[in-house]
Amino acid sequence: MTLPFLDRAAELERLARTLRGPRSLTVLYGRRRLGKSRLLRESLRSRPHVHYVGDARDAPLQRHGLAAAVAERIPGFADVPYPDWESLLRRLYRDAPHGLPVVIDELPEVVLRSPELPSVLSKVLDGAGDRGPHLLLAGSSQRMMHGLVLDASAPLYGRAAQIMKIEPLGAGWLGRALEIRDPRSIVETHALWGGVPRYWELARGIGARREALEELVLDPLGVLHREPDRLLADDIGDPARAASILALVGRGCHRGSEIASRLALPATSIARPLANLVDLGLLERQVPFGRFSRDTKRTAYVLADPFLRAWYRFVEPNRSRLAAGQVRAVSREIEASWPEHTGGHWESLVRSAVPRLDVSGGGWGPASRWWGRDRSGAPLELDVVAESRDGRALVGEAKRTASGREVTTILESLLRRAAACPELEGRRIEPVVFVMQGKGPKASPRVVDARDVLGALR
Repeated sequence: MTLPFLDRAAELERLARTLRGPRSLTVLYGRRRLGKSRLLRESLRSRPHVHYVGDARDAPLQRHGLAAAVAERIPGFADVPYPDWESLLRRLYRDAPHGLPVVIDELPEVVLRSPELPSVLSKVLDGAGDRGPHLLLAGSSQRMMHGLVLDASAPLYGRAAQIMKIEPLGAGWLGRALEIRDPRSIVETHALWGGVPRYWELARGIGARREALEELVLDPLGVLHREPDRLLADDIGDPARAASILALVGRGCHRGSEIASRLALPATSIARPLANLVDLGLLERQVPFGRFSRDTKRTAYVLADPFLRAWYRFVEPNRSRLAAGQVRAVSREIEASWPEHTGGHWESLVRSAVPRLDVSGGGWGPASRWWGRDRSGAPLELDVVAESRDGRALVGEAKRTASGREVTTILESLLRRAAACPELEGRRIEPVVFVMQGKGPKASPRVVDARDVLGALR
């Protein structure tokens, strides 16, 4: 079932502003299934344009396919063969109506068969002057798009008027997409699908979360059963090593040294694979609040994507059982542990929402966790810590449920623990409880529920 087009207002405005100007080069990139093609179609549906999708065919067939698409706007464009990309592109820039949007989607697929294309395009752009079409390039291989456009040595570096990395949709849009009204149910469903529109679209056609999980993910014939393999194949030169790292993080190995030890490798040999996975948005590198990002001794790695967190926790360790037909048995086990899994996801959503929430005076910067030793040397963990420009500190705890009496106890505990945290010394503490399911009988301005958090993530 096709989803309604959701969000992307900022991206649409940027595209519209660019298309109103002189001829330009625009680049869109991001992992597969995030809706890059849909965004381009929505931005161009009210005006004539060319949209060509690259594939794995050899270069002559790719050129013929692009020429045929252009011929829908420039009659006769495909009547002659083009022996190389330069001849095709020069004619396109000479004969295309000024400002005609021309989309080359899945550019990395084309470049795999025509590695000379970026350099040729750079040459044609440099000689085209101010007139010509608006060229829009899109691709799912983030590694290749970086190599073509973003690296300082890339052939097209510095030539794009707009470079947009398309990110997952905010959790606040999931309820509308899947027609779920209960905030708790939205959080529990987002813990499986994350913010990937195509996953939402597939799930929308099935129904309940558990049923969709079984059909799409757990069943070896399901379209998403091997989704991480496809994501890694797009962007990783050594997918086996990357998959091993992700699997270990999914099982609870969060330190680089521990991951290396489990792989029987020196820690230095996994530094680059870890950095690549962070750059691709598959891993998140965390350090405690107040610590420098390069504090490697305190660094923890976590899976950045909700779908990957669920897949590596529940699917990867059960692949043999699932292949043996035990889909329902595994599903029952997942359902029993889903509340606990969702609790960790709720913490992540809360941290994402804090900078957008008007709570305890507002004005909060990015939120993070804190873990380590308190002033007495005892272990201490805080779910949510953020600071304001005036030096205040928000300290929060994320709970699935909490009664009014429990909220009071939690707030008092937060104040005590924050006072013992070395990084919060001398700060004015604003304790807040984030409760997924309701605010309890005694709602407080220091209590934020799932409706508030999801509203901020839109």
